[in-house]
Amino acid sequence: MTSYTPEVTGSGLRASVQRVGGYLASMVMPNIGAFIAWGLITALFIPTGWLPNAHIAELVGPMIKILLPLLIGYTGGRLVHGQRGAVVGAVATMGIVIGADVPMFLGAMLIGPLTAYLLKLWDGRIENRVRPGFEMLVDNFSAGIIGGAMAVGGLYGIGPVVQWLTRQAGHGVDWLVGHDALPLTSLVVEPAKVLFLNNAINHGVLGPLGVAEAAEKGKSVLFMIESNPGPGLGLLLAFFLFGPRSLRPSAPAAIIVQFLGGIHEIYFPYVLMKPKLILAMICGGAAGVGTFMITGAGLVATPSPGSIFAYMAVTPKGGHFGVLLGIVIAAAVTFAVASVLLGFGRGEPAEEATGPDEETIVNPDETHDAAVKLSRQEA
Repeated sequence: MTSYTPEVTGSGLRASVQRVGGYLASMVMPNIGAFIAWGLITALFIPTGWLPNAHIAELVGPMIKILLPLLIGYTGGRLVHGQRGAVVGAVATMGIVIGADVPMFLGAMLIGPLTAYLLKLWDGRIENRVRPGFEMLVDNFSAGIIGGAMAVGGLYGIGPVVQWLTRQAGHGVDWLVGHDALPLTSLVVEPAKVLFLNNAINHGVLGPLGVAEAAEKGKSVLFMIESNPGPGLGLLLAFFLFGPRSLRPSAPAAIIVQFLGGIHEIYFPYVLMKPKLILAMICGGAAGVGTFMITGAGLVATPSPGSIFAYMAVTPKGGHFGVLLGIVIAAAVTFAVASVLLGFGRGEPAEEATGPDEETIVNPDETHDAAVKLSRQEA
């Protein structure tokens, strides 16, 4: 499995958080291609996309609610217990995605590795205790029983817990909005977003409140709290310049999907990989909201998807300056803070040069002597 974070040493709180973030990244980042595929299909073919197509758009829901969580659960299980762990991790993940109203990425990150770990414990207990000829029978039935039991447990256990977390995040945002503390909403919105609770907060809380305000005032800043594409742009730019070298080539495609296509989910795995970057997202989000408030910016409807083009389409006449300024400032603040947290790339090991392109330091005198010797031999 490819390592997406530097090796962590030590046993303090910071090291523990880095290990957790690295493990979450190891579950999500190998599947980033699937996220990009889903993002492109969504940006192109949903009713508000570039090429609306109702038949193709039917892929959007099953992919984000079933396929992507299954891939995460499968990968998490494989990290713990190889192929057997991957299989039971995927089986258990099905239990939490069925009937869920929100994408169960967080649940998949929990139940996939947990199920694989239980199977690993079982395999360790029965190792060298099964009679010859019965190994396959015992292995298959044990995997089926543990995977099936965890699927049922996820349906009634982990699934409801994630649903509860979604509701609590919505209540927190609602309280902050009600107390006129809009910039502080980023303290709740940004962490909730990277746990893939963005749609629940935007469409479940901010959207309805924004519609009511827009009906009264003609525009609303509430439409821009969660959907601002600026923080995601700033984060991905920082990753492109200063992130892990193995991931830098993926940043430009992610920027296209996020900023131009409006699919913010594409950058969430980058934050999960390095949890400290949530501070950059909070700072950028708060700076954007503060700018919107100072300039009196607002939108007439929810930008869906949250791309720069959708923003321009629902900006009232004469209000483009404030909207664009808020996006630019949010991107700049996020980029600056994320760059500092990434150490401006100083902690990333340089790529090793190999093959004919490898540079070596050569003594000029030795080179001259070797050339003279070679010419004498040819003569």
